[in-house]
Amino acid sequence: MRYFFHIAYQGQHYNGWQKQPGAISVQDVIEKALNQIFKFPVPIIGCGRTDAHVHASQFFFHADIEIEFDFDLLYRLNKALPQNIAVFDIIKMEGLPHARFDAVQRRYDYFIHTYKDPFLSNQSSFYLEPGLDLHKMKEAVSLLPKYKDYRAFCTQPNKYEHTICNVMEADLFVNSKGDRIRFHIASNRFLSKMIRILMGKILKVGKGELSIDAFENLLISLETPKTLDPAHPTGLYLSKVTYPYLNLQPRTDFIHSMQGIEWISV
Repeated sequence: MRYFFHIAYQGQHYNGWQKQPGAISVQDVIEKALNQIFKFPVPIIGCGRTDAHVHASQFFFHADIEIEFDFDLLYRLNKALPQNIAVFDIIKMEGLPHARFDAVQRRYDYFIHTYKDPFLSNQSSFYLEPGLDLHKMKEAVSLLPKYKDYRAFCTQPNKYEHTICNVMEADLFVNSKGDRIRFHIASNRFLSKMIRILMGKILKVGKGELSIDAFENLLISLETPKTLDPAHPTGLYLSKVTYPYLNLQPRTDFIHSMQGIEWISV
């Protein structure tokens, strides 16, 4: 029987979702907890591969559990997992739906604060740039849904069959003081470090180091720039994953309730 697991995690202490030798990953921690509960290996497949130190306020993985169980798996799994990983729902699925390949949209949010705050250091990226031109940054962001090929915003474009991404939404938000910024983007798929590279270039636009025309030329020419300058991983959240047969709201309303911020579109 295939099950979908609806979870969230803080990623600052993990080397990303994907299991890999010699590093602590979210996948590895969850698989070890499931193995401890069932007393046999339970491989899991995630909806994507978040980078090291990146968070997920909504994430799905699937697992095939061949035996019937009569205990509260949700309770036992949450007890076995550390505080920075939470399981919200375990859903028995019909057939063999795939957590990664069946997703039709993924939404990410990237948070920036432009003043030093020790209580934001694990939630948002600190850039001491109080003079960012938010309107130029917004202009750059508004270009994204107009283009499909994101080859210039990927660390390893040749490992993909293609670099086409259907970016459906892109927006820039700010708090009332103008010192907290949120970049939002939604697409059917994302490339390796694509969002962090985009955010790095958008910050350069805000600092006056990259013109709007030069930014758009990256989208047109598809040439990989000499320096990619990806933004810091802290501050990036996978915030929603949608399937044709499953569209759950995130259990944690982190995006809108982050310290009571009212986010205003620039």
